[in-house]
Amino acid sequence: MNIGEILKKLFGESGFAGFFQSGGWQNAIMIVIACVLLYFGIVRKFEPLLLVGIAFGCLLVNVSYFIGLRGDDALYHPNLWSAFLDPTPGNAAYHSYGVILKEGGFLDILYIGVKTGLYPSLIFLGVGAMTDFGPLIARPSSLIMGAAAQLGVFLAFFGANLIGFTGNQAASIGIIGGADGPTAIFLTTKLAPELLGAIAIAAYSYMALIPMIQPPIMKLMTTKKERSVVMTQAREVSKTEKIIFPIVVTIFCVLLLPSTAPLIGCLMLGNLFRECGVTERLSDTAQNALMNIITIFLGISVGATMAGSQFLTLATIKIIGLGLAAFAVSTIGGLLAGKVMYRVSGGKINPLIGSAGVSAVPMAARVSQIEGQKANPRNFLLMHAMGPNVAGVIGSAIAAGFLLSVFGG
Repeated sequence: MNIGEILKKLFGESGFAGFFQSGGWQNAIMIVIACVLLYFGIVRKFEPLLLVGIAFGCLLVNVSYFIGLRGDDALYHPNLWSAFLDPTPGNAAYHSYGVILKEGGFLDILYIGVKTGLYPSLIFLGVGAMTDFGPLIARPSSLIMGAAAQLGVFLAFFGANLIGFTGNQAASIGIIGGADGPTAIFLTTKLAPELLGAIAIAAYSYMALIPMIQPPIMKLMTTKKERSVVMTQAREVSKTEKIIFPIVVTIFCVLLLPSTAPLIGCLMLGNLFRECGVTERLSDTAQNALMNIITIFLGISVGATMAGSQFLTLATIKIIGLGLAAFAVSTIGGLLAGKVMYRVSGGKINPLIGSAGVSAVPMAARVSQIEGQKANPRNFLLMHAMGPNVAGVIGSAIAAGFLLSVFGG
């Protein structure tokens, strides 16, 4: 065997030969996209804690296509998950995690935590431990703005239905309007797992772009006089109220929509850890160590669903467009509720805080603060905006629970 034949054999057995296999170009494009997402996460700091993990998961799953296995992924196996979802009688892999554990790769095993809803729920546990519900308790009317900011969820749902998506897919696309990444992932894995990569990227991208997307809408929807309103300090919330609140919300929401139990239950448990005064160590773990570990697992697992053959479709472009529309309409819905509250209160509530009802804690509240100070330097809206912001988290979970109850079978 001469040198040329040896080099040819080595190349044929290497991953680089995969670029010339059928469909290899799709994975090559996804590698480029993964690098672009890494740039946005690292250099532009767009939701870096999750986007870097998602981008690297995307990189891993598409590089693994080229390891010489003739199209079979070493780390993630879409064929196993297709069999997992196939209800054909006699299909041994149908809803069998045992098959995944036995035959799956590293990313397949991590993805089980996404598919079961474990990771999004534990993320909510950390969010609850980090969040002060005091502003919402002090001003319960914030719930109206949080609810109104879910408007984009349902308009996007109907829009997705009109352009050909199934009910399950439309519900998963619509929840992007809630601007809550874990909720979007939780619902999509239950209803339309084939769209998870595109929906996760859309949800987290728009959350990162809140400082760019929301201000023009806020200026268009409000007057200078409304934006200049200085809100008075809300009443002080007692420790007892803060302890009772997560318990009452859990009972009410779970009894109303049992499918919200994983998200609402973990959110409220995390907040109870924070407020009860006897579980400081648990609260600290939920906020830091656990949150960081689950964020790593969640990001890599979601990125694993972005294989070239699944992601590079016309449906992805439609999802990105619908997600932007959902997010914009949700912002408008929150602002409209804010304007109503402005009128009802006799001009004492600044309608800008309604835009924070889209969830995305606490970035949306910070945008309300920034825009309020531009209109009036004496404006300090951050804590006031946290009320609708927290209400938006609860509202998006309830919206997801409703859609899951309707379409989850």
